[in-house]
Amino acid sequence: MIRYLPLIFKNTLRNRRRSMLTLGSIAASFCLLGTMFAMYEALYHSEPTPSQALRLITRHRVSLTQVMPASYKQRIKQVPGVAALYTSMWFGGTYKDDRDQRNFFARFAVEPEDFFKVQTDLKMPEEQKLAFMRERTACIVGTKLAEKFGFKLGDRIVLKGDIFPGNYELTVRGIYDSVDDTETLFFNLDYLYQSLPVARRDFAGTFNTLVASKEQTGEVARNVDEMFKNAPVQTRTETEQAFLLSFVGFLGNVKAIVFAICAAVTFTILLVSANTMAMSVRERVREVGIMKTLGFTQGALLGILLGEAMAISLMGAALGCVLASVVAGGVGAAAGSFATQLRDLGLTPITTALTLAIGALVGLLAAIVPAWNASRTPILDTMRYTG
Repeated sequence: MIRYLPLIFKNTLRNRRRSMLTLGSIAASFCLLGTMFAMYEALYHSEPTPSQALRLITRHRVSLTQVMPASYKQRIKQVPGVAALYTSMWFGGTYKDDRDQRNFFARFAVEPEDFFKVQTDLKMPEEQKLAFMRERTACIVGTKLAEKFGFKLGDRIVLKGDIFPGNYELTVRGIYDSVDDTETLFFNLDYLYQSLPVARRDFAGTFNTLVASKEQTGEVARNVDEMFKNAPVQTRTETEQAFLLSFVGFLGNVKAIVFAICAAVTFTILLVSANTMAMSVRERVREVGIMKTLGFTQGALLGILLGEAMAISLMGAALGCVLASVVAGGVGAAAGSFATQLRDLGLTPITTALTLAIGALVGLLAAIVPAWNASRTPILDTMRYTG
């Protein structure tokens, strides 16, 4: 079949307008397909960073919206394998105009000293760390967040509480960089506690734990949850990566959604390709008969016709992969602080290979029936064909 490659590629462009329209349709479909594959791989098959692999997050077993007693921290510290941990609380609130979604960013109240023991991947000058630990109204922001809002050291940020009523005036004392997240604001948990009545201070949203070694994460998680198995407030402990992925689960069964979209796109591509190939073969029935008289075998004709369909489909899939890389980059840039797996979204070699393989398969399935019928048509029947 290699000797027929020039003929195959020449025939793919014999009707250039139809070929270009088909290529465009296939490329657009494979762009969506490739992007969905990239998102699925990033969400469910990406490897955690070395620091992420050592961190666990303990939350209320029922829901993230429920709080736990702050006293749980001291009990968790006694679990073998726990190197450090800190209490964290989602603050919520609004910054400037809450009607403008561009003003939204993640805000957490944390225990500064223990925070730096667990978040070992945060990079910032030592004097900024000390300022954050010493000043009750201090806060730190990520580099990307600082760039977005123009935050500088010494700037005042006023957050209006909703979960916790009141105005919270914070001063930027540090700007951190990290491989995981640079779009979050952290401030002192003690500042939050002191603004509330004494009866409301005994709570914690999550406990973020640093485990001594990666091999101990599973055991530590089980031991923590077992400790509070019979307590009034039970816990759920999971890896940081699994915890972040749970936010994606708020959208529903993401795996089923992705599968349904991919199946629909693949079926659409198959219909477009099958229609194109049927039209192309129907126009060339007489040509097939002439090729048979020249000595082309049934197998050679079948291979040529299938090769044309697969060539068009593969070219469309390749163009779709290029477009998907651009779209995936845009999706990654727009990913929020709770979708860190999508930040560096792109098509990996595995995703690209899978997309191209589906492209070849679609071309083969789309052309197999019309190509098989054309290759088996007797010469005399092809000469009588006037379609």
